[in-house]
Amino acid sequence: MPITAVVFDIGRVLIEWEPERFFDRLIGEPRRHALFQEVDLHGANLDVDRGHPFRETIYGLADKHLDWAAEIRHWHDSWIEMASPEIPHSVRLLRALKAKGVPVYALTNFGAETFVIAQTHYPFLREFDQAFVSAHLRCIKPDAEIYAHLEAGTGRRPDELLFTDDRPENVTAAAVRGWHTHLFDRPETWAARLVKEGLLTQEEAQ
Repeated sequence: MPITAVVFDIGRVLIEWEPERFFDRLIGEPRRHALFQEVDLHGANLDVDRGHPFRETIYGLADKHLDWAAEIRHWHDSWIEMASPEIPHSVRLLRALKAKGVPVYALTNFGAETFVIAQTHYPFLREFDQAFVSAHLRCIKPDAEIYAHLEAGTGRRPDELLFTDDRPENVTAAAVRGWHTHLFDRPETWAARLVKEGLLTQEEAQ
């Protein structure tokens, strides 16, 4: 089967996601290392991605670590600053595929509230033909269940799909199901893959 649809991850593919960089600016690198060693911020973020309430989860974590409470609350209050900026070339590729009539889907680990914030800040996140968001589905990548949701929701066979994600374990989980995959490192290599697969021309992929 030829590839008939393209699936994008969002964080570190279409928008940057660098919490450590944000906290380095906020409190300095040494204190950031101490914060992230003492407090499982990424674990709390995964809970949000699984569908837990955003503010309650982050503020609840702050209440358990009073020495870091103000810093932890920034994960909620300054979230969009960690999820910034967009990656312009990747956005152009998304729109070029759409312009060619290629169905484009999102498969993303994202909180319900944070996804709304991101869509408000980045209108291109409303341009997917369908978005499969972990918090809505109550499962996350790389669990097999979330990939099955996309297959069922789109009616696409695994070998029709080309998926890009920045995390090797997420790419591997898709490949096991028979999806075509691309481990995202930078937009230029993703563009080259789309050209190689005949989905875009060189000019369209600029």
